[in-house]
Amino acid sequence: MSDTIEKIKCLIIGSGPAGYTAAIYAARADMKPIMYTGMQMGGQLTTTTEVDNFPGYKDGTEGPKMMDDLKHQAERFGTEVRFGMVTKVALSQKVGGIHKVVVDESKQIEAETIIISTGATAKYLGLESEQRLIGGGVSACATCDGFFYKGQDVVVVGAGDTAAEEATYLANICSKVTMLVRKDYMRASKAMQHRVNKTKNIEVLYNTEIDEVLGSNVVEGVRAINNQTKETQEIPVTGVFIAIGHKPNSDLFKGVLDMDETGYLITEGKTTKTNLPGVFAAGDIQDKDYRQAVTAAGTGCMAALDAERYLGALE
Repeated sequence: MSDTIEKIKCLIIGSGPAGYTAAIYAARADMKPIMYTGMQMGGQLTTTTEVDNFPGYKDGTEGPKMMDDLKHQAERFGTEVRFGMVTKVALSQKVGGIHKVVVDESKQIEAETIIISTGATAKYLGLESEQRLIGGGVSACATCDGFFYKGQDVVVVGAGDTAAEEATYLANICSKVTMLVRKDYMRASKAMQHRVNKTKNIEVLYNTEIDEVLGSNVVEGVRAINNQTKETQEIPVTGVFIAIGHKPNSDLFKGVLDMDETGYLITEGKTTKTNLPGVFAAGDIQDKDYRQAVTAAGTGCMAALDAERYLGALE
């Protein structure tokens, strides 16, 4: 480990819409932020081909391009963007305390404030064909990508409230939605199950899983298997929405910061403050309800303002 310790005002961990927006605001406030991007520079949106619902792009844009735009905007105001992973933290519990982190197991940094924007990772089934077609018809966000499947047939995989919500959302756009439920019952709340059952263009197949996503460059269908009878069937669809949950990227902060039972960081009221002074959380790491690029960007702005006010109160 390096003996040289870098001392900074503001450290931003993570580089999605929340992190880059926090960087823009922090840099404009002369906090001289340094960002460590993590292993996926730009976050989940770098796996999304088309983005049509982020304000300001009248003709839409591509996820990687939008993240590149945000990166250059943050750098224009003085943010130093570094590729690397924070691997260890020692966070102070005192107001005005210094937070210590280690990057890539070697570099030591001491920061007056930290903004955590490490996001959450969508859970996938793990099929080779599924992974190959992410961005080509396989998605983990119906509200992000559903518009592109207007009037088409799609599949939703999952049995909880999220899957039920995505299926009913897609039913308003698509010709037919087929839900694949692994067990012989849904885990969704009774209210959500009633919504699904009352929607005429949703068909629920129980004890059914995806054996393979069909298609070379884009989704052309799925081969589904009944896990009781072992019978298979091919369902022609153009979109496959995986709704089996997200995992917040918060392992680094377990036992250090307050989080809910699934690992999402808990913030104070309408702020981005965590339970430790000078440590803030923005984006999907603390938002399990909306999970949109625009809401993540909004909380990134809030985190930078909260950090600026925190430092101002210390002077």
